[in-house]
Amino acid sequence: MEREPAPRGPHPADRAEERVPPPRRPGEDGIGDARGRGAARGSGTGAPRPGGPARPGPAHPADPAHGAAHGQDHPGHARTPLRRTSVRGQVLEALRTALDSGELEPGRVYSAPALGERYGVSATPVREAMQRLAAEGAVETVPNRGFRVLARTADDAAALAEVLFLIELPVLTRLAATLPALPPELRPLASRTEELARTGDRTGYAEADRAFHTALLGLHGNPQLTRVADALHRRAGSPRAGTARSWAEEAAQHATLLDAIERADTATLATVLRGHLGVRG
Repeated sequence: MEREPAPRGPHPADRAEERVPPPRRPGEDGIGDARGRGAARGSGTGAPRPGGPARPGPAHPADPAHGAAHGQDHPGHARTPLRRTSVRGQVLEALRTALDSGELEPGRVYSAPALGERYGVSATPVREAMQRLAAEGAVETVPNRGFRVLARTADDAAALAEVLFLIELPVLTRLAATLPALPPELRPLASRTEELARTGDRTGYAEADRAFHTALLGLHGNPQLTRVADALHRRAGSPRAGTARSWAEEAAQHATLLDAIERADTATLATVLRGHLGVRG
């Protein structure tokens, strides 16, 4: 006798709360059983019915389609945090530009609401950006007032220059010994710093200088090292020289560094880098 096909309508056994777990086999532990049941739920299929194929089970609450249908926010749909992060990033870059240009004066205290009004945003992304700058050593928190822009002394600048030298010299020396050829984009980056130095564009030069050093150190293949060095360059400030004429001299040293790497001239490389970063002695 032929078996009648299983009915297609809903069946009480399909409800998740009424499913009975299969008997535990010898040798299985509770962890294995829990994993198996978790996988069954995650697959979106109900328990197999005797005499018929598995039927689709009810939608899991974590299913994005389920959340969207009910107008619920799902962790994968974090729209508001993404927008807030974008605003914070824009505010952070604006504040960094203001620091590089001297628009935010060393020693002065700025409140988050006042800066938010200046940039047309709320105080929250300004505070978040300022906290990032505080971690980088550019500002410090003043309780109940805001953030003070730090004024770097000559000793501060010398200490940061020494740390940068200890990071960059081993990397560039290794590149000089192992790099078959310099990537073609490095020369234009070096030329860009010279152009901006001649025009006296302090903010543009600072950005171009960091872009050059980031690209050069990036050839080492260690992104953690590159990020640390970039943060130190931001703290040290750029240009390191005081006048536009000396900016041009500093910018010209980028090309000299590339020449020394191509020739594997480590002695010249160390001398030029020491002067370029402003290392004492």
